[in-house]
Amino acid sequence: MTDETEPDERLRARTRLGIGGVIVLVLLAFAVTIAIGMFRGATGAEVVAPQPSSSAASLLPAEAGLYVHVAGAVRKPGLYRLDAGDRVADAIARAGGFSDEAARDGVNLARPVADGEQIVVPVIGAETAAPTAGGSGGGAAGGVLDLNTATRDQLDTLPRVGPAIADRIIAWREQNGRFTSVDDLLSVPGIGQKMLDGIRDLVRV
Repeated sequence: MTDETEPDERLRARTRLGIGGVIVLVLLAFAVTIAIGMFRGATGAEVVAPQPSSSAASLLPAEAGLYVHVAGAVRKPGLYRLDAGDRVADAIARAGGFSDEAARDGVNLARPVADGEQIVVPVIGAETAAPTAGGSGGGAAGGVLDLNTATRDQLDTLPRVGPAIADRIIAWREQNGRFTSVDDLLSVPGIGQKMLDGIRDLVRV
Protein backbone atom coordinates (compact mmCIF):
# COMPACT_ATOMS: atom_id res chain seq x y z
CA MET A 1 0.00 0.00 0.00
CA THR A 2 2.84 2.37 0.74
CA ASP A 3 4.46 1.91 -2.65
CA GLU A 4 1.18 2.59 -4.49
CA THR A 5 0.26 5.75 -2.55
CA GLU A 6 3.63 7.45 -2.90
CA PRO A 7 3.31 7.95 -6.68
CA ASP A 8 -0.18 9.38 -6.13
CA GLU A 9 1.14 11.84 -3.57
CA ARG A 10 3.93 12.85 -5.91
CA LEU A 11 1.49 13.29 -8.76
CA ARG A 12 -0.77 15.45 -6.61
CA ALA A 13 2.26 17.51 -5.48
CA ARG A 14 3.36 18.05 -9.06
CA THR A 15 -0.17 18.96 -10.04
CA ARG A 16 -0.43 21.51 -7.25
CA LEU A 17 2.99 22.88 -8.20
CA GLY A 18 1.92 23.15 -11.82
CA ILE A 19 -1.30 24.91 -10.94
CA GLY A 20 0.57 27.24 -8.62
CA GLY A 21 3.00 28.06 -11.39
CA VAL A 22 0.17 28.82 -13.79
CA ILE A 23 -1.46 31.09 -11.21
CA VAL A 24 1.83 32.88 -10.67
CA LEU A 25 2.23 33.38 -14.42
CA VAL A 26 -1.32 34.71 -14.73
CA LEU A 27 -0.81 37.12 -11.86
CA LEU A 28 2.49 38.23 -13.32
CA ALA A 29 0.91 38.81 -16.72
CA PHE A 30 -1.93 40.74 -15.07
CA ALA A 31 0.54 42.87 -13.14
CA VAL A 32 2.52 43.60 -16.32
CA THR A 33 -0.69 44.59 -18.11
CA ILE A 34 -1.64 46.98 -15.31
CA ALA A 35 1.87 48.46 -15.31
CA ILE A 36 1.75 49.03 -19.07
CA GLY A 37 -1.67 50.67 -18.78
CA MET A 38 -0.45 52.99 -16.03
CA PHE A 39 2.61 53.91 -18.06
CA ARG A 40 0.53 54.66 -21.13
CA GLY A 41 -1.88 56.73 -19.06
CA ALA A 42 0.96 58.76 -17.62
CA THR A 43 2.49 59.20 -21.04
CA GLY A 44 -0.87 60.23 -22.53
CA ALA A 45 -1.28 62.94 -19.89
CA GLU A 46 2.04 64.39 -20.94
CA VAL A 47 1.04 64.33 -24.61
CA VAL A 48 -2.11 66.38 -24.00
CA ALA A 49 -0.20 69.08 -22.13
CA PRO A 50 1.71 70.83 -24.95
CA GLN A 51 -1.21 73.01 -26.03
CA PRO A 52 0.76 76.27 -25.69
CA SER A 53 2.48 75.46 -28.98
CA SER A 54 -0.84 75.74 -30.80
CA SER A 55 -1.58 79.08 -29.17
CA ALA A 56 1.90 80.49 -29.66
CA ALA A 57 0.73 82.28 -32.79
CA SER A 58 -1.70 84.29 -30.69
CA LEU A 59 1.26 85.79 -28.84
CA LEU A 60 2.50 87.45 -32.03
CA PRO A 61 1.46 91.08 -32.47
CA ALA A 62 -1.57 91.38 -34.70
CA GLU A 63 -0.57 94.87 -35.78
CA ALA A 64 2.94 96.05 -36.45
CA GLY A 65 1.92 99.70 -36.08
CA LEU A 66 2.07 102.47 -38.66
CA TYR A 67 4.34 105.38 -39.46
CA VAL A 68 3.40 108.97 -40.19
CA HIS A 69 5.41 112.06 -41.03
CA VAL A 70 4.37 115.05 -38.95
CA ALA A 71 5.49 118.35 -40.47
CA GLY A 72 4.67 122.03 -40.38
CA ALA A 73 3.88 124.02 -37.26
CA VAL A 74 4.71 121.42 -34.58
CA ARG A 75 7.47 121.50 -31.97
CA LYS A 76 9.28 118.33 -33.10
CA PRO A 77 8.60 117.54 -36.76
CA GLY A 78 9.64 114.08 -37.87
CA LEU A 79 8.69 110.47 -38.50
CA TYR A 80 6.69 108.81 -35.72
CA ARG A 81 5.35 105.34 -35.06
CA LEU A 82 1.71 105.15 -33.97
CA ASP A 83 -0.71 102.37 -33.16
CA ALA A 84 -3.49 101.32 -35.49
CA GLY A 85 -6.56 103.40 -34.73
CA ASP A 86 -4.62 106.45 -33.52
CA ARG A 87 -5.79 109.85 -34.69
CA VAL A 88 -4.22 113.08 -35.87
CA ALA A 89 -4.30 114.38 -32.29
CA ASP A 90 -2.07 111.46 -31.23
CA ALA A 91 0.39 112.16 -34.02
CA ILE A 92 0.66 115.84 -33.13
CA ALA A 93 1.11 114.94 -29.46
CA ARG A 94 3.99 112.65 -30.38
CA ALA A 95 5.53 115.56 -32.31
CA GLY A 96 5.54 117.73 -29.19
CA GLY A 97 2.25 119.47 -29.83
CA PHE A 98 1.42 122.59 -31.80
CA SER A 99 4.03 125.32 -32.12
CA ASP A 100 3.12 128.90 -31.28
CA GLU A 101 2.47 129.81 -34.91
CA ALA A 102 0.26 126.78 -35.67
CA ALA A 103 -3.13 127.32 -37.29
CA ARG A 104 -4.84 124.74 -35.09
CA ASP A 105 -8.10 124.80 -37.00
CA GLY A 106 -6.26 123.78 -40.15
CA VAL A 107 -6.17 120.08 -39.18
CA ASN A 108 -8.87 117.66 -38.17
CA LEU A 109 -7.65 116.26 -34.85
CA ALA A 110 -10.30 113.53 -34.79
CA ARG A 111 -9.35 111.94 -38.13
CA PRO A 112 -7.76 108.45 -37.98
CA VAL A 113 -4.25 108.39 -39.42
CA ALA A 114 -3.11 106.11 -42.23
CA ASP A 115 0.21 104.38 -42.62
CA GLY A 116 2.69 106.39 -44.70
CA GLU A 117 0.79 109.65 -44.69
CA GLN A 118 2.17 113.11 -44.04
CA ILE A 119 0.35 115.37 -41.59
CA VAL A 120 1.14 119.01 -42.28
CA VAL A 121 0.06 121.57 -39.68
CA PRO A 122 -0.31 124.96 -41.41
CA VAL A 123 1.04 128.12 -39.89
CA ILE A 124 -1.19 131.05 -39.11
CA GLY A 125 0.34 133.18 -41.85
CA ALA A 126 -0.50 130.61 -44.53
CA GLU A 127 -4.08 130.36 -43.33
CA THR A 128 -4.63 134.11 -43.26
CA ALA A 129 -3.09 134.65 -46.67
CA ALA A 130 -6.54 134.61 -48.18
CA PRO A 131 -6.65 135.84 -51.77
CA THR A 132 -7.71 139.44 -52.04
CA ALA A 133 -5.94 140.33 -55.24
CA GLY A 134 -8.07 140.67 -58.32
CA GLY A 135 -8.41 137.42 -60.14
CA SER A 136 -10.87 135.65 -62.34
CA GLY A 137 -13.56 133.96 -60.35
CA GLY A 138 -11.87 133.97 -56.93
CA GLY A 139 -8.92 131.71 -57.68
CA ALA A 140 -6.45 130.54 -55.01
CA ALA A 141 -4.22 133.60 -55.24
CA GLY A 142 -2.38 132.55 -52.09
CA GLY A 143 -0.80 129.62 -53.98
CA VAL A 144 -1.58 125.96 -54.52
CA LEU A 145 -3.85 124.54 -51.81
CA ASP A 146 -3.17 121.25 -50.08
CA LEU A 147 -6.44 119.31 -50.14
CA ASN A 148 -5.53 117.57 -46.90
CA THR A 149 -4.92 120.72 -44.85
CA ALA A 150 -6.91 123.47 -46.57
CA THR A 151 -9.59 125.12 -44.49
CA ARG A 152 -13.16 125.78 -45.55
CA ASP A 153 -12.41 129.43 -46.32
CA GLN A 154 -9.38 128.48 -48.42
CA LEU A 155 -11.33 125.90 -50.44
CA ASP A 156 -14.09 128.47 -50.94
CA THR A 157 -11.63 130.58 -52.94
CA LEU A 158 -11.29 127.94 -55.65
CA PRO A 159 -13.18 128.60 -58.90
CA ARG A 160 -16.79 127.33 -58.86
CA VAL A 161 -16.33 125.61 -55.49
CA GLY A 162 -18.19 127.82 -53.02
CA PRO A 163 -19.00 127.09 -49.37
CA ALA A 164 -21.21 124.06 -50.04
CA ILE A 165 -18.61 122.19 -52.11
CA ALA A 166 -15.91 123.23 -49.64
CA ASP A 167 -17.92 121.61 -46.84
CA ARG A 168 -18.30 118.44 -48.90
CA ILE A 169 -14.56 118.28 -49.54
CA ILE A 170 -13.86 118.54 -45.82
CA ALA A 171 -16.59 115.99 -45.03
CA TRP A 172 -15.09 113.52 -47.53
CA ARG A 173 -11.66 114.08 -45.98
CA GLU A 174 -13.00 113.38 -42.49
CA GLN A 175 -14.83 110.23 -43.55
CA ASN A 176 -12.27 108.68 -45.89
CA GLY A 177 -8.94 109.97 -44.67
CA ARG A 178 -6.45 112.02 -46.62
CA PHE A 179 -6.62 112.64 -50.34
CA THR A 180 -4.00 110.56 -52.12
CA SER A 181 -4.59 112.11 -55.54
CA VAL A 182 -6.22 115.23 -56.91
CA ASP A 183 -8.46 112.90 -58.91
CA ASP A 184 -10.03 111.80 -55.60
CA LEU A 185 -12.06 115.00 -55.83
CA LEU A 186 -14.27 113.20 -58.34
CA SER A 187 -15.59 111.17 -55.39
CA VAL A 188 -16.87 114.34 -53.71
CA PRO A 189 -20.57 114.93 -54.48
CA GLY A 190 -21.02 117.90 -56.80
CA ILE A 191 -17.54 117.80 -58.35
CA GLY A 192 -17.40 116.59 -61.94
CA GLN A 193 -14.63 116.30 -64.47
CA LYS A 194 -15.17 119.82 -65.80
CA MET A 195 -14.88 121.40 -62.34
CA LEU A 196 -11.84 119.23 -61.54
CA ASP A 197 -10.09 120.37 -64.73
CA GLY A 198 -10.72 123.97 -63.70
CA ILE A 199 -9.07 123.64 -60.29
CA ARG A 200 -6.50 120.90 -60.94
CA ASP A 201 -3.59 123.35 -61.17
CA LEU A 202 -4.67 125.14 -57.98
CA VAL A 203 -4.64 122.14 -55.61
CA ARG A 204 -2.27 119.39 -54.57
CA VAL A 205 -2.06 116.50 -52.08
